[in-house]
Amino acid sequence: MKNRLKELRAREGMNQTDLAKKAKISRQTISLIERNEYMPSLLIATKIAYVFNEPIEKVFMFEKEELE
Repeated sequence: MKNRLKELRAREGMNQTDLAKKAKISRQTISLIERNEYMPSLLIATKIAYVFNEPIEKVFMFEKEELE
């Protein structure tokens, strides 16, 4: 799964700590997601998408082979 966290954080002028506080999750979780070392739960993904005011599918994208 790909994600746009770094891009969206840059757009909003946020660091990982800022995003973590707004989404009410840990900064370590943000870091792991950005490095593709952790696949977020639906709740965490929704919280992150909400912070950016983006649909969840615009923040997190599955590769075609992941869906087959």
